[in-house]
Amino acid sequence: MLKITKVSLESISVIRRLSDEIWNQVYPSIVPMAQIEFLLNTWYSTAALTEQMEHSGHEFILVEWNDEAVGYASYSMKLANQPERFRVHKLYLQPAMHGKGIGRAMLKFIAAESMPLGCKELELNVHKRNPAVGFYQHVGFTIEQDIVTVIEHGHVLDDYIMMLDLTKNPL
Repeated sequence: MLKITKVSLESISVIRRLSDEIWNQVYPSIVPMAQIEFLLNTWYSTAALTEQMEHSGHEFILVEWNDEAVGYASYSMKLANQPERFRVHKLYLQPAMHGKGIGRAMLKFIAAESMPLGCKELELNVHKRNPAVGFYQHVGFTIEQDIVTVIEHGHVLDDYIMMLDLTKNPL
């Protein structure tokens, strides 16, 4: 069955494996392969994940289905000492696991962990062409902003910033 647990450095190799598998299944139809490779090698490298866990305050969760790792997420307070809004930095799930309520369970877990700290809203970025936009809207997120960001090597992040008001929609 479903198991969601908070994890740390010991799970980086699993998170990296899941990142490679999921990004290479989902994103080739959304962004160029060069951008996928760049992001996997920078934002999802062992060094980057270590920095996120040890210095940036990101909490990571690992999702298992029948004792097999199938997804993960990370989240933190958006701004230090302002617990009203938490940011979901990553939320990834094997495509074969979509439609089973696991994504919603991951968000419920994040909400349950962050609300006692004062969280009232969850925020995340999602690529405009990512089918996950529909999932986020289905669970109650709304589009707050349309943002285009040019990152290193001319790669472009063409995203929506989406927000979920936990006072109105506790998932």
